Amino acid sequence: MAREAGVSKATASRALQRPDMVAEATRQRVQEAAERLGFQPNAAARALTTGRTGLMGLIVPTLSNPFFAPLVIGAQQAAEDTESHLLIAVSEYDAEREAALADRLSEQADGLIMVTPVGSDAALRERGRRRPLVLVDRQVGRLPAVVADTVAGLAELLDHLLALGHRDIAYVSGPAGSWADEQRRAMLTARASDAGARIHVLGPLPPTFDAGIEASAALPDAATAALAYNSYLALGLLHGLGVAGRRVPEDISLAAADDLSTLSATTPPVTALDVPLQAVGTLAVTRLHELITGHRRTVTSRLPAAPVLRASTAPPRSL
Repeated sequence: MAREAGVSKATASRALQRPDMVAEATRQRVQEAAERLGFQPNAAARALTTGRTGLMGLIVPTLSNPFFAPLVIGAQQAAEDTESHLLIAVSEYDAEREAALADRLSEQADGLIMVTPVGSDAALRERGRRRPLVLVDRQVGRLPAVVADTVAGLAELLDHLLALGHRDIAYVSGPAGSWADEQRRAMLTARASDAGARIHVLGPLPPTFDAGIEASAALPDAATAALAYNSYLALGLLHGLGVAGRRVPEDISLAAADDLSTLSATTPPVTALDVPLQAVGTLAVTRLHELITGHRRTVTSRLPAAPVLRASTAPPRSL
């Protein structure tokens, strides 16, 4: 390939592995020769030359929840754009398993993305000192993070319910140890109190359909509206309320903190937050690539989540 481009082997290697070190005309000539010959750089050789493997570790809490699928798609596309490959592992919301997976991936990958990690702040800080690390939907000090701003989006949903006249609102919360859930609960409680309303917290609960069904039977009698931590809980609530003969929104309004495609097709369609998950995955990989290539940023990027108002929310019957 070097002979085809008319350069030395060392120059050809630099043009492919460190293009910033060669002239643009030379880089283009080598690239064109590589394309004509169908040349693909050897990953092992690249690792020896650059100290990087081209691999990124991505740890997600579960793949059974479709919430994470768009995030993985966005991350995969961004990895391809940076000529990297993803190694994906599933922690199942278990801190010990999460740590073991992170240790294992760190032996192969140039850096890690950890989605809604449940490990301690101290453990994540230490991991960030040892390896490039980007957090998703979790903030720890000055570690780089990408956060879908569901807290601000839920504040808008709460304001919507308050404007409709609801003053007793149930929050069906998420899993124990969830940083995002803690942020949401604190905001909802404080904002409702400022408006002279009350938040009734149920949980912590696993973000599952069955947990939503169980929660539907535990809603306080005073609650005229319910906010669910995620779509699965909202679907379970909708089903459980229907079985119990309680109508949405006539008897109780319902909204969710993310928007699965099925929520727009339920009866009634459920008010929810449109969370830009694919963009979150893309930006997380971009931030990690910046760290790996020496552009260190201690920054938290927030992507807005916007309410989508549907027929599941209405004024309470007493109004």
